[in-house]
Amino acid sequence: MNTDSTSIHAPNIGRAPHTEFRSTEWLQKNFPCRAACPVGTNAGGYVTLIARGEYHKAYQLARRPNPLASVCGLICAHPCEAACRRGQIDSPIAIRALKRFVTEKFGAEGSPSFEEILESVERPRPPTRDPGKIGILGAGPAGLACAHDLALMGHKVVIFEASSVAGGMLRLGIPEYRLPREVLQSEIEFIRWLGVDIRFGTRIGWDLSFDEMCQEYDAVFVAAGCGKGRRPPVPGSDLPRVYDAVDFLASVNLGLPMEVGENVVVVGGGNVAFDVARTARRYGGTSRPDEPHHNLAVDVAVVAGRLLRRQVTLLALESPEELPADAEEIVEASQERVTVLHRLAAKEITGRDDRVEGLITLKVARVFDDNGRFAPETIPGSEARLDCDTVVFATGQIADLSFLSEGAEVSTTPRETIVVDRKTLATSREGVFAGGDVVFGPRIAIEAIADGRRAASSIDTFLTGRTDSPPTHLLYRFSAHGYAHPFARGDYERLERGRVPTVEGAERLTFHPVEIGYDEAQARREGARCLHCWINTEFDSRRAEASECIQCRGCVDVCPEGCIDLVSLRRIQLADGEDRSLWHLPNGAGIEAFSSPTGAALIKDESACIRCGLCARRCPVGNIRMEGFYRTDEFDLLHLADHVV
Repeated sequence: MNTDSTSIHAPNIGRAPHTEFRSTEWLQKNFPCRAACPVGTNAGGYVTLIARGEYHKAYQLARRPNPLASVCGLICAHPCEAACRRGQIDSPIAIRALKRFVTEKFGAEGSPSFEEILESVERPRPPTRDPGKIGILGAGPAGLACAHDLALMGHKVVIFEASSVAGGMLRLGIPEYRLPREVLQSEIEFIRWLGVDIRFGTRIGWDLSFDEMCQEYDAVFVAAGCGKGRRPPVPGSDLPRVYDAVDFLASVNLGLPMEVGENVVVVGGGNVAFDVARTARRYGGTSRPDEPHHNLAVDVAVVAGRLLRRQVTLLALESPEELPADAEEIVEASQERVTVLHRLAAKEITGRDDRVEGLITLKVARVFDDNGRFAPETIPGSEARLDCDTVVFATGQIADLSFLSEGAEVSTTPRETIVVDRKTLATSREGVFAGGDVVFGPRIAIEAIADGRRAASSIDTFLTGRTDSPPTHLLYRFSAHGYAHPFARGDYERLERGRVPTVEGAERLTFHPVEIGYDEAQARREGARCLHCWINTEFDSRRAEASECIQCRGCVDVCPEGCIDLVSLRRIQLADGEDRSLWHLPNGAGIEAFSSPTGAALIKDESACIRCGLCARRCPVGNIRMEGFYRTDEFDLLHLADHVV
């Protein structure tokens, strides 16, 4: 492997030997899985390391930016997979399942000691010599991530949690069959091992006022989440056995007594609605405090017998194509015999003698208006009755800001969220920061984790004045990258996404984890599907060393994806209003170059490129090379992924 490389300071890219104009922003966006991850995880790097059998190094790359990597390996909504360029060939790489594969070996839930895990953790900044005392409101993903980083930076951190357990909605809202409690608890214990003090059963605004908290601590981070369920104004919603999703899931997850009948209707179409529906299928039903709950040692056959009697129906406004829930949630709910009724809205809950007996529905004409905004319209006179004895509304969550005393000097919005500076997460009150759902509304866990990390850096800057230096990058020129590369042999056409194994039968309908996860052979095969998006083709336009393109079209002919074309300059036209500053040759020449009556432009569709390097091998004048783009602190791990087996 050629070691010709250069250090580049973002955001401006320098010029290395044999390297011309480059845009750091373009290179980062051209690595879509990483760009899509709120904490910037190098997903392509760690899945490729898994393919090579470098499991511990893969864990190091996955764990560095993510304080809750083990949790994310199980429940992350994986925006990286939605962005994965492999999806344009067949299906995205199963990135989340591969993260789980390595975190189970080397994460907090595995056998390694906390000292060993600490070696893989990204240090945001060195420990300060003048530590501050920071109070955090809420032990959810944002609060835990903030505490994690602040502790690493040497600060003294106390988290105030109103519940008896840490984790926020990770613990109270996500069913145990998706996130085993021991995995979450192991992540929390690592954060406590770093020196973070979590004080349970402490309600800010009641046990300790918000003003007292602000006076006692040098800085405060509000990560209270959205802990209140939102119900539509449906008549009959005050009847017994009518719940909102937040209370329902929290009660099940904490093992609290709750009455659940044999015919349950869940109103909603998102992931939470499907979590509720699948949980209702599993829940044994209880009306007495001493009856066994799902989290006790109940015989599987007994639980399954109960489950087989319960009917769970999910009522969705949306059509099958419009459902906002993840496809895997929908498929697994279907496998667990949850019935989904589409394009129906709840009009009224009927009952007598304080009992729910049915739900009156209306047909939905459309869910979105002409501008794509959520604005459901029902069809008058289309009422129908749906028999049921339990109703759960999974129609949204809101924040509870009652902890903010009058005169708290923290600005809020009409939506009951806290106003912050989007860059620093600072509120209108000096020294108070906020992030996660209490600021942005309900979002996925990895976004809350990113907020926590961002807040930790802002708090450290507020207390110490320290800031981060711009990251440095390497542009790495490969001496050869072509026929020996596995994609050049056409293997990418035969590597379909591997299904993540799941449990079946009666055990499927218990609270044991549904997904089993990949074994070693399956993980290596899935990791081998990565297209190495951090590697790019470099088209060199310098007039030196016989490197000027001779327009032979060899690169066009050899490209297996047809993503390269050679077009006469006279045929290139700019659309009206197109930003001309984006047009340039690789050597930085401006748009005036396109006025030439001769010559051609080499055009490449980056979204279709599989990084096979055949164009570089085919070019007779060495005008095309393969070039890797790395963060300097990751190069020691990533260069292993780029060795060809």
